[in-house]
Amino acid sequence: MNIKLVESLIQAILSLSDEERSLLEEKLFFDLSEPSTGDLMLLAQTGRVFQILNDEPDIYLLKDGELI
Repeated sequence: MNIKLVESLIQAILSLSDEERSLLEEKLFFDLSEPSTGDLMLLAQTGRVFQILNDEPDIYLLKDGELI
């Protein structure tokens, strides 16, 4: 473990302004390479993956979820 590096990083982070810390947090925690929930919802809505479900019979009642 490189303790000197860790301590140097901590000192560098502590010396940042609030704006710089916010940018660092954004880059570390929010810039994910994974699609967002909204992206996945849009894909599910516009993609044809679930199209086969339109051909399935309705076997439950809408009001109570019981089998017909």
